[in-house]
Amino acid sequence: MPRGVYERKPRATAFMIDRITHVEVPVHFETDEEIEARLSERFAILEDMIDTVATGDSRSLIISGPAGVGKSHTVMARLHTWGVTEASAVKGFVKATGLFKQLYRHRHPGMVLVLDDADSIFFDDVSLGFLKAVCDTNNSRTVSYLSEGILIDEETAERLPKQFQFNGAIVFITNYDFDDMISRGHRLAPHLQALISRSHYVDLSMKTTRDYIIRIRQAIRAGLLSRLGMDEQGTQDVIDFINTHQGKLREVSLRMAQKIAAVRRQGNANWAKVCEITCCKK
Repeated sequence: MPRGVYERKPRATAFMIDRITHVEVPVHFETDEEIEARLSERFAILEDMIDTVATGDSRSLIISGPAGVGKSHTVMARLHTWGVTEASAVKGFVKATGLFKQLYRHRHPGMVLVLDDADSIFFDDVSLGFLKAVCDTNNSRTVSYLSEGILIDEETAERLPKQFQFNGAIVFITNYDFDDMISRGHRLAPHLQALISRSHYVDLSMKTTRDYIIRIRQAIRAGLLSRLGMDEQGTQDVIDFINTHQGKLREVSLRMAQKIAAVRRQGNANWAKVCEITCCKK
């Protein structure tokens, strides 16, 4: 058998020929139950870490995982559970001056700034300097912007100081896999390593379509669709559709499950055909 080729044995365990030693070694393939347990553990740990941010025990948290699996919802819902009303999410493109203003607005203890899919900040040296400052483990975290210009907070018309003490907390929600980018020597690797060194880092460990599908099932069982008014039969129809068409879906995510559910809920007899056209690739 060619080296590096997987061979299925009569047992559940598969084997592979090691490329260096040429010895047959077992390769473990996760069962659905094992994947579900792994994802449940990761999301439980995520909630625990959000709790530490809410209580002020953690200053900085980085959450890495693919889009559309419930990262943002989990963060904001958990913070609100703790009564953290001084939490706001900033999404999309953020310039350094905009980041400085947001950090100033969230500088007091008990405030949490959530940077949600605002990955442009990682490509700006000034922004990275701000982030390293607020994520620092020192008791005093000073953010400085010693430019010649004047910054004004548009909401309060207040002139911002050139530097201030940051005593709030910050949460990064990103699709970037920091560990992978660091191991590959990405040009951002030194900066990402510096942020991980200063922060708690939670990798949701979702790398395959199978992981996404099982995460969707978990969310549906937890009430994702029932909260939208979907009955039991409709919910099962959505799950069956996703299982059948998972290889063709335009996106495997919770958002896609909600899109399919919206069509199914209309009661149209041809709902599945509609979803094939609107939610699947040819």
